[in-house]
Formats: sequence, C-alpha cells, structure tokens
Amino acid sequence: MNDHDDGPQAQAADSPRQRDATLIGVGRALAEAASVEEVFKAVGSLDSPEFPLDGMAVFDVTEKWLSLLGRYGYRSGHGRTVRMPITTDHPATEVLRTGHAVYVPTVEEYRERFPTTWRLAARKGSLSWAFLPLVSTGRITGVWLVAFVDRVDFDSGMRNTLLTLAQLISHALDRARTGEAELALSRGLRSSMGRGASEYHGMTVASRYVPTGGGQLVGGDWYDVIDLPSNRLALVIGDVQGHDLRAASLMAQLRTAVHAYAAEGHGPDAVLSRTSRFLTSLDEDRFATCIYIEADPASGTLHVARAGHPHPVLRMADGTCLTKHIKGGLPLGLMPDEDDYPVNVMVLQAGEIMMLCTDGLIETGGRDMHTGWARVREAMSPGPTGDLEGMADRLIQSVAGPVTENGEERPTPRNEDDIALLMLRRDTSTQQPVRPVRRVLITIEQDQAEGLAEARSELRALLHDWGQSDLVDTAVLLASELLGNVLVHTDQAAVLIAAVSGEPGRHTLRVEVSDSGDELPHQRTPGELASSGRGLVLLDILSDQWSVRPESEGKTVWFELTEEPGPSPDPAADPDPPPGTAR
Repeated sequence: MNDHDDGPQAQAADSPRQRDATLIGVGRALAEAASVEEVFKAVGSLDSPEFPLDGMAVFDVTEKWLSLLGRYGYRSGHGRTVRMPITTDHPATEVLRTGHAVYVPTVEEYRERFPTTWRLAARKGSLSWAFLPLVSTGRITGVWLVAFVDRVDFDSGMRNTLLTLAQLISHALDRARTGEAELALSRGLRSSMGRGASEYHGMTVASRYVPTGGGQLVGGDWYDVIDLPSNRLALVIGDVQGHDLRAASLMAQLRTAVHAYAAEGHGPDAVLSRTSRFLTSLDEDRFATCIYIEADPASGTLHVARAGHPHPVLRMADGTCLTKHIKGGLPLGLMPDEDDYPVNVMVLQAGEIMMLCTDGLIETGGRDMHTGWARVREAMSPGPTGDLEGMADRLIQSVAGPVTENGEERPTPRNEDDIALLMLRRDTSTQQPVRPVRRVLITIEQDQAEGLAEARSELRALLHDWGQSDLVDTAVLLASELLGNVLVHTDQAAVLIAAVSGEPGRHTLRVEVSDSGDELPHQRTPGELASSGRGLVLLDILSDQWSVRPESEGKTVWFELTEEPGPSPDPAADPDPPPGTAR
C-alpha cells in the first residue's frame, strides 16, 4: 500500500467530486468483472489519499459459517482459506445478525466492541475498518470487509461510497456465480451490437450500447442494422421489459426473429406484427417496444413502423432538433392478434440526422421525459453534421458522465436502464450541397385527432429560432385551421408540409396542407356566432400570401409568413415536448 502524507479526512472533505468521478470508473470496471480477483482489482483502483485502502476480503455465507471467498491486501497479499462460525464475536457476524453495515474507525473502538477478535485485525496494521452486507435477491449472501491504512471517521459521504460499492460488488459476484456460460452469452450479445460508424452509399449509421445498470453486461435493449436487397437497409431498435438474464435471452431471440422476417422481404408493419406473435409464443408475461425502419440510402426515403417505443428525434442540417412523431401501435407481445402498425413514410434531407434510442438515454440520471429530452437536444444541436461519431459520444457522455446539480457534480446513478442508440445521417454529396431549408412532413388520418397536437408541436420546434413569438403563434393557428378544415369537412387524410428557408432573422415559412377531396374551399363571411367558415378569412388577414392549388387528385392550400428582424428567442423556452409525448 502506498504511504499517505496528508490526513485522509481532510483529503476526503476537499475532494468528494474527485472520489465520485473515480467511483463511476470503478462501477464500469465492476460491470465487466467476472471473478473475485477482478472485483478486487477494480475496487483497488480507488486507492488514494481520499480512499486509503489497506486490504479487502469477501466472506461467503452458509447456514453455519462465514467462509473467506477471497482476500486482497496491498501489503499482505492473498491469504489462506478462513472459516468462522456465525456465532463468533466479530463485526462480519454482526452484519449478518443486524443486516446493517458496521463501521469501526479506530483500534480502540474495535477492541472495546469486539474484545475476542480485535487482535486478528490490529496485528495487520490497519487503523479503520468497514464491514458491509452483500445483498442478492433480498437476502445477505456475503460480507465485504475493507480495511484502511489511515484513520477514517466514516462521514456520510464515505458511507454512501462504501454502500454503493457494496451493491456493485454484490452484482459482480452474482454474475460470477451464474457461471461462465451465462457471462459468455451476455458478452456475445453485447459484442454483436458493437458496430461503429458504417456507410451505405448515401447514408451513415452510428451506434452505441451502454450497460448503465444491473448485473448483466447486456439487458433487454438492442439495436440492429440489417442489409436488405436493392442496396436498402433496415434499422431496428428495441427494449424488452426487464433487466435480467431472461430479458437478455428474449432480446437475442427477438433480434433473430426480426432479422429473419426482414430477410424474407416483409415490410415494416409485417415485421412488427410477426415479431409480436413470436414474442407471445416465447413469454406471455413480457412485452417489448420497437422501431423498425426500412431505408433507401439513394433517395433518403424511410418507411417507419413503431410499436410503443419512444419517438425518434430529427436533427436538421442547421442544428434544429425536434421530436418526430411517428404513428404506431401497441408494444410487441401485448396483443399478438393486433396487426395495426401503420407505416410512416418520410424523406431525410441532405445533412439531416434521425436519432433512435431506448428510454435509458432520456430518463437516466433521475430525469423525466421533459428534462431528459432537453439534455438530448443540447447534445445533438451543436457541431457539424459530418461528425456523427462525435455527436453519438456527446449523447452518451450526457448520460454516463457526471451530473451537474446546483453547480456541483455528482456521479450518474449506475442502477438505471441500459442505453441503445442508433443515428442515421443522410449524407451530403458535392454535387448536391445542403440548402438552408428545413422541412417537416406530417400526415393526419381522419381517426387520429391527436395528430393535430403533434403537428403543432413539430411546427413550433421548426420555428424555434424565430424572434417574434406572436408570428409563431400565427403560423400554428393558420396551420391548425387548414388541418381542421380537412378533418371536419372531408373524409380524407390531411398532409402538411412546412418548410423554413432564408437567413436567421429573415426566415420565410411556407406551409402546404393537401387532401384528395374534390371540393375546393371558398372564402365566406361568417356571422358573429358562426362556428366555422373563418379559416380562409384568417389566411387573408394574417398571412403574407396564400392560395389554393388544384392537384391531379384533390387540392393544396398554402400560405407564407416572413420573419422580420426582432429580439432573440428566449433560450429558456422549450417549444418541443419530450419524445413520446404530445402537447
């Protein structure tokens, strides 16, 4: 053990953030530890003036005995096997009797509390000790002894650190007990999702998988990228309920099933409906969420189906981020006879990025969906679109790195959900440079009234940098009127295309709402108490210009609004709700 020149209490008080940051790294190492030796090696990396380790031991618990499972002392090395009756007057047996940790800050206190066994510890030269329960499935399965070369008073910060480490060690030892076969399964599944950036002649894909919690190296979260005929590809992301070996096993089987159905040539809706029935045949008590995308890299066209999964995020070429609302069905396995997984068609423009993730990216760190979405937007918005890997790293770091609260950093909790991340970028060719235009397309069916709220949300996100809030309200009002007219006065679906062009401060918005109905709208003069008939009147009064354009099938009503230079938008405003919600 290294010598420590400064008092450990002063060092611990001065550097709690450094200790917490180190604890995050130890937690990651423990997540991959496959043996007692690797557990000790991971915890041993904490040795520092703030954490003056002298040695460690883990006792296994049987009905009558405490058996030494492993010992690691920086000065004494590995020791012989020790077995101690649970009736012995010892701190470890007190942990078993009470279920609580035992902290012994001095040799004098050790001698006073445990007079028959204190000499065994004191002769090794340690000055402070902690004995903590290792809990698995609600019962104490072991005791962790950690000894310190300097005196430690075990303040609340140190106790929290030790309790956290005890939980992580318990998880690591549980994995070791499950056997090499299960660990190999977990590592193999994770390795199969370890692909980095890949290019597909017009699109680039980046991916990440991060196990943030639980004892396994992989849980129920997964992603996949599948090569399809005609230079197409499928992107899949999903999350099986639970975080245990059963969830990992079901995830592996679902990945295989999705891959097989995609290879057979089924469309996104058929892939999800077949996978839902397959999951039910495996386990009637579990469900899974999923998004399946069939992409054509040459044209940027995406066919998207969603089964209860969080909505994707669309980042436009200028950094604008919005939740892309995707119509979908129930999670897989809930109602296996339900085949309603509508296929959404959209086109990625050059430089645009579609981000798919599991809810661990949004909610890890004690965030709700709203604040989690704000964190995602902050990580995705800056930087060039060309650095897709860097953007993926920022997203993961925003979750896996320290959390800042009230100006201070604390470690991210390690007992939360895993994270799967997929990012798809439409690449920019030299022949077709990116134009400063951002665009959304939304289709609202007659039986999907909630689409109005989603359309308003996406339109507000599209206009996030407009300095005139009243002009944004006007745009949302006019678009709502046009969409409402289609849904109320026809039996057709309404298709909205909104595009923003121009420079900041002088943007132009063009909104087009189309339907396949034959009757053209007519401007009327509604009475004072009339409940309808004001849509075209409002267009005439509030828009810069508007018109009605007959189509080969149906019609299109469009309007334009031009932004005038004004004050900068409020940076604290959050116009877009979190993924998976509607305003």
